[in-house]
Amino acid sequence: MTGRAVAVTGLGLVTPAGVGVAENWEAVLAGRPTAADDPALAGNPVRISCRVPDFDAGELLGPRRAHRLDPFVQFALVAAREALADSGLDPATWNGARVGTVFGTADGGPGTVEAQHRVQIEEGGSRVSPLLLPMQLPNMLAGQVAIEYGATGPNLVTATACASGTTALGVAADLLALDRCDTVLAGGAEAMITPLVMSGFAQMGALSLREDAPESASRPFDRDRDGFVAGEGAGVLILERAADARARGAVPYGTILGHGASADAHHITKPPPGADGTEAAVRAALADADLAPREIAHVNAHGTATPLNDLAEGRMLERVLPHRPPVTSTKGVTGHLLGAAGAVEAAYTLLALKARQAPPTANLSRLDPELDIEVPAAPVPLPDGPALSNSFGFGGQNAVLVLSPP
Repeated sequence: MTGRAVAVTGLGLVTPAGVGVAENWEAVLAGRPTAADDPALAGNPVRISCRVPDFDAGELLGPRRAHRLDPFVQFALVAAREALADSGLDPATWNGARVGTVFGTADGGPGTVEAQHRVQIEEGGSRVSPLLLPMQLPNMLAGQVAIEYGATGPNLVTATACASGTTALGVAADLLALDRCDTVLAGGAEAMITPLVMSGFAQMGALSLREDAPESASRPFDRDRDGFVAGEGAGVLILERAADARARGAVPYGTILGHGASADAHHITKPPPGADGTEAAVRAALADADLAPREIAHVNAHGTATPLNDLAEGRMLERVLPHRPPVTSTKGVTGHLLGAAGAVEAAYTLLALKARQAPPTANLSRLDPELDIEVPAAPVPLPDGPALSNSFGFGGQNAVLVLSPP
């Protein structure tokens, strides 16, 4: 994307750290964990999660409308509203044919599927809601946002597991660079904290078992990490060509300088020991941005707090970035937002660059002794320079963004 920088002119966040950008940044900078016992998971093998607090969809979207939307779309619509207001763009005046919507999600609406499956079993198929498919299909994420704002340009949903949100931002940046759009609403949303999905993760051995102290369960890069804590929410970014943003007087949070993607082609869940695939994605993103590794000032890591993934990512960062810029995993605060993680963490990375402060990695007591990376346990100042935002997913799907300050 060299010479085709994409400006981020609006942010919207709905996460376990809060509803709204200001609340999110305050919690992330404070390193305040959000994991807690989840009554909805009673009887499950693991009963902790990171839920969006105080989210009243009926109040935010209207009761009738909220009833017809799965939470993953509810989260996205609320985040998109904030992002658009933040950008200063007015959907009433734009040319909708030049506005795209690109969103990532790993699973769509499993909560709706589970609820209607119970209806099918207990009451019969004639009682299943006609809204089952419009509520749960993954493409409804971009579809509903487009309907809301009259965005009639390219309308896409990416599904690269936990890399989905980052993949969506990369695709959106390409649409702008190729002059397919003038504006793109992009990001990710997820609402997978359901009994069935969480039982699946638990049976894989992917989740933290620290139910006696849930607030300390998500421990990225810590010596005693034992798995991730599932989160939910959405992140929406408003993207424009940097020249267009300047022309209308917008003040961006920063720019997307480049992005890279790769496949491990190794295993459905485990990273290869050498982390060659993730390294390829990082190096592709750096090449796209025309940057040398030594120019990176900060990394927002994938950092899930699972033993194998953190070790593989950390060793990869040692090789690619031997100057040891500060590495943060904000999943210590929010838990793992799965398909929404990359979009939310891209927003956090831009906020860090703008504030010139790297947030801490919550719950980091003792860095894994097998790693030689700089992971601050408290906020640290950042020099002026670009950052990486990493996302990796099941199936060996990797996506990386290079983000720069405004």
